[in-house]
Amino acid sequence: MSRLPREILITHVGQVASMNEETIREATPILAEHADYLIATAARAPSVHNTQPWRFRVGRSAIGLYCDQRRKLEIDPIGREMLISCGAALFGLRLAVRSLGYLPVVELLPDPARLRLLARVSLGAAEPMTAMERDMLKALPHRHTHRGAFDVGPLPAGLLAGLQHDALAEGATLDLVGEGIAYQRLADIVSTAGHRLDLDLQARAEVRRWSRSMASPARDGVPAHAFPAVDWRSDRRSGRLRQRDFDLSRGVGLLSADGPDPAVTAVLLTPGDSRADWLRAGQALYRLLLHAASRWVFASLYTQPLEAALIRALIRDRLSLPGDPQMLLQLGVAHTTHATARRPPGDLIEP
Repeated sequence: MSRLPREILITHVGQVASMNEETIREATPILAEHADYLIATAARAPSVHNTQPWRFRVGRSAIGLYCDQRRKLEIDPIGREMLISCGAALFGLRLAVRSLGYLPVVELLPDPARLRLLARVSLGAAEPMTAMERDMLKALPHRHTHRGAFDVGPLPAGLLAGLQHDALAEGATLDLVGEGIAYQRLADIVSTAGHRLDLDLQARAEVRRWSRSMASPARDGVPAHAFPAVDWRSDRRSGRLRQRDFDLSRGVGLLSADGPDPAVTAVLLTPGDSRADWLRAGQALYRLLLHAASRWVFASLYTQPLEAALIRALIRDRLSLPGDPQMLLQLGVAHTTHATARRPPGDLIEP
């Protein structure tokens, strides 16, 4: 199986990429000339509630990725979901750099005194894209979080192993949840957590704030075409984990949820539960989602049960997982191209 070439990755806080003056002179016009493209490609990443909590600064020799605290959910006080979302945007930026024919040099959490600065990405050696990277780039416009029904049938042969390789390449693990007692334990925890959050007025207000009717011109949030008008409190389908209720009994959701269940349930894990782990989780998530979308496989993403550290620990212990759970996924084949809107690059520039 073909793989992405390893980018130059600098993860130690405070360590700086070595770039001579000639490299800087080369990088400057390339980054500046392609800034809108690079930012737009990065901004196609998935984010919790489609909040798009990222900003970018195009500098002399690098592009800085910043989190946008104004778009952090109130139910995400430590910013875990925000950083996972920004990690996904970081992988999108890396892929955009690859499409220009260079290896990206990544400095993760480069300045302890500037917590909003999550990464710097600069140009490394020239190297053409691989076939896998080209497939990922082609899949980027139709990749979406899938909350509707899936098609009948298994995933394409060999894809699961490829997705697990994607996670490992980014410092994470994609652990498959088997049918039977393991799945039932997970489903019970997800259902219980969901019922608890149904009574949380703050959580419901956040969902209402970030869900959109069809008439809304907003280019963020979750549009009506992307969620069903299903009362998940009374839905008892055994093969589908309980989803977040974006409709809130308003009858605005337009997506049909009737149909076959997903083919696979999985948990994305990291070795720890730090800011760097969250950024790695986001990169691993987007990499495997784009790989899957290149084969017309999409994922339902479940962040709601993992918002509480106690629930994350409970899932880890009850399923005997070899790491900290950062995302729950259900994968299946579907043929749809209705992606959600994104804000234009000009709205994402850090002053």
